[in-house]
Amino acid sequence: MKKLLLIVALSSLAAGCAYTPNSASVYNTRQAQGEQTVRMGVVESIRNVTIDKGASGVGTLAGGALGGIAAGSNIGGGNGALAAGIIGALAGGIAGNQIESRMANQAGLEITVRLDNGELRAITQDADEAFRVGERVRLLSNGRTTRVTH
Repeated sequence: MKKLLLIVALSSLAAGCAYTPNSASVYNTRQAQGEQTVRMGVVESIRNVTIDKGASGVGTLAGGALGGIAAGSNIGGGNGALAAGIIGALAGGIAGNQIESRMANQAGLEITVRLDNGELRAITQDADEAFRVGERVRLLSNGRTTRVTH
């Protein structure tokens, strides 16, 4: 039974590592072959930001399960093992939550662009492409998502 719980906990932890990219270079299946409006402009400013992908709770659950199993099976017997398991689960849950929170943060850029018509637009996306102030760029929009690209 303990091995089954360990496998479930590890699987949940691995699933929690998945995230949705905010990159201008990544398209999901629904976005492929979709028409986008293209506007041209010049980069006015660039600001480094942190994109918080949000915690799913998987880190807390997996850490708690692993901590409870590890402490409960290795410390004491009877009520002592139960108490150790509870303390291990709490400590593991806190550690798992912290690990997931750190993994959920991504470096991002807030890019302010002056469009050719004079309007300003600010778009936040993953910092996986370099931009410079004064550089000519494209804004690709589909009505929900806008990306800045070269």
